[in-house]
Amino acid sequence: MGTFCSIIRFENLYELKRLCHWGPIIALSVIAICSAMAIIDAVLWYWPLDTTGGSINFIMLINWTIMILYNYFNATFVGPGYVPVGWKPENSQDCMYLQYCKICQSYKAPRSHHCRKCNRCVMKMDHHCPWINNCCGFQNHASFTLFLLLAPLGCIHAAFIFVMTMYTQLYNRVSFGWSSVKIDMSAVRRDPRPIIPFELSAFAASLFALGLALGTTLAVGMLFVIQMKIILRNKTSIESWIEEKAKDRIQYYQTKEAFVFPYDLGSKWDNFKQVFTWSGNPEGDGLEWPIREGCHQYSLTIEQLKQKADKRVRSVRYQAIEDYNGACCPVTKGVRTFCTTPCTEEPRIVLHKGDHILATRGLKLVSL
Repeated sequence: MGTFCSIIRFENLYELKRLCHWGPIIALSVIAICSAMAIIDAVLWYWPLDTTGGSINFIMLINWTIMILYNYFNATFVGPGYVPVGWKPENSQDCMYLQYCKICQSYKAPRSHHCRKCNRCVMKMDHHCPWINNCCGFQNHASFTLFLLLAPLGCIHAAFIFVMTMYTQLYNRVSFGWSSVKIDMSAVRRDPRPIIPFELSAFAASLFALGLALGTTLAVGMLFVIQMKIILRNKTSIESWIEEKAKDRIQYYQTKEAFVFPYDLGSKWDNFKQVFTWSGNPEGDGLEWPIREGCHQYSLTIEQLKQKADKRVRSVRYQAIEDYNGACCPVTKGVRTFCTTPCTEEPRIVLHKGDHILATRGLKLVSL
């Protein structure tokens, strides 16, 4: 209930605009289609409500829909949690271990990162998810992961209903003729009106919903596995990337230092409890974190500062030779430029001829 209360509060009504995005529109449409078709197929043609199994099946379908939507809206509207504007550590000397965000006018707390989409520094940022049009982070990581678990489970149940409905109805049509396909027989005996047949349109709708259910099961199921892996390591996707770069940096410079990820508590169960709690609220305040022995609160941020310094040293200066308006698909810049443009939602920088940029990553192309 806390989620829905947070939505309907007057000051949070502006959050509803998050649903006006292609990601939530597609996600909610898939949920609506699969849920509605599963209920229609089960009640009308496969498992009538006048049977015990049909009633239990109907209740399960409704429960799947409620739990999926609850965790989806929880992840969307509660959000990841943001570093307070103007935040800085209590000990001013610790500022030297942190990066400063000019946009938020605050220091970046450990494990936080600035999201260009949300325009805020996000606590324990994992990634910005287009399907919820919000970041996955400290406060909504559990709800987001539960959504990734429940959606495939609900789709598996729905897919079973679709397959059995189409199979039984096609069997009845072949064996007894199209007109003999019936729904709840007890209802037929009570009601002399015409029986609803399983027509071609119903078959097509069930087949389409089956495709959506199977696709969602595979795609979202894979995302759930990925999220569980990082939760059991108490490591976000961004932190996994930072750890990999730390190993590359140490190997490149042949230093004798050893980087130890500070937030992996050593036990998968202890890591699991950092995200999933009985109260539904994550452990901690999103600013300070429990760490493993031999590390301190700023072990990771110090490594980030080293990587930032290394990036500046290894960056290459380029000069823009043409104007660029920041378009995602620069069709006017030639075929090779168009084909090698990174496929990402990240905003592009508008450039004018003569502007200088520092490139830190790139792809060397060989002329044919």
